[in-house]
Amino acid sequence: MTVRVVIVDDQGMVRTGFGVLLNAQPDIEVVGEAVNGAEGLARVAELRPDVVLMDVRMPVMDGLEATRRLLADAAEDAPKILMLTTFDLDDYVYEALRAGASGFLLKDASASELAEAVRVVAAGDALLSPSITRRLIAEFSRLGAPRAPSRKRLDELTERETEVLTLVARGLSNGEIAAELVVAEQTVKTHFGRILMKLGLRDRPQAIVYAYEIGLVRPGD
Repeated sequence: MTVRVVIVDDQGMVRTGFGVLLNAQPDIEVVGEAVNGAEGLARVAELRPDVVLMDVRMPVMDGLEATRRLLADAAEDAPKILMLTTFDLDDYVYEALRAGASGFLLKDASASELAEAVRVVAAGDALLSPSITRRLIAEFSRLGAPRAPSRKRLDELTERETEVLTLVARGLSNGEIAAELVVAEQTVKTHFGRILMKLGLRDRPQAIVYAYEIGLVRPGD
């Protein structure tokens, strides 16, 4: 199945470059472009892509606000959002994850990294590199106390599900969690799927944010 992509970026060279690289892939098609978040919303509504490459800093409407609006309804057919970022945008990582972004991609990514990132988020997985996870933890450390004191929903999880969520929040992959708990990787995937369903979360980034916000894990744990 072909992954349909819309690129939202105010830099023409970025849109063109990414478009050429992605259209060269046999399973990816760039179906549209937009120069700001407001135009991006219109293009997404019109074209119904699977993945949106969303720049953070844009005129008229930035990528964070556009992402919030795109995912506000949490519709099942909502596209996955892959934020385009640079190393100097650390402050945006936390808010982008809260808004529902599925991952981050540096603008100097190689063709293979770009294509793989699109495939990963299209498949429903999160693209959180160790460096991004470290930034997220650093942001929670800067913020101090958890921002969401209610832990009611956490009570719905089994002991093993809580354990899996804790390891996810520490940045471990499903394979690493499986090795840690001495279970099959598919078992971890099943547990994590139930965690998302019970907590009403969309994906891995939101699960990590939730775990830190309620204080299940803390920076330095």
